[in-house]
Amino acid sequence: TICMSSSLQSEEFYTRFHQQLLESTSWPSLYVFKFIVPSNEEKINTLTRMFQTLSPQIATKKSSNGKYTSITLKATVDSPDLVIKKYKQVSQIEGIISL
Repeated sequence: TICMSSSLQSEEFYTRFHQQLLESTSWPSLYVFKFIVPSNEEKINTLTRMFQTLSPQIATKKSSNGKYTSITLKATVDSPDLVIKKYKQVSQIEGIISL
């Protein structure tokens, strides 16, 4: 699992991540995206809308105190470029943690 902070990562990080994805996976592939977001309906909806075109299976689970929601999205992705594009896109959501 690659853990990314909510801030934009350096291009060097994404270059290494791209290479790892190329070497470890045959494309297209079922890819599992995992995120933790503050339990805010607007943020959750924004996140799921970003993946709408991939028709993902979506699972959500609130934390025990209800402050955060973990979201798992499984979708068939054509390339590592699209995986990275999605991670960069969701990093715009305030408070999101990408796992």
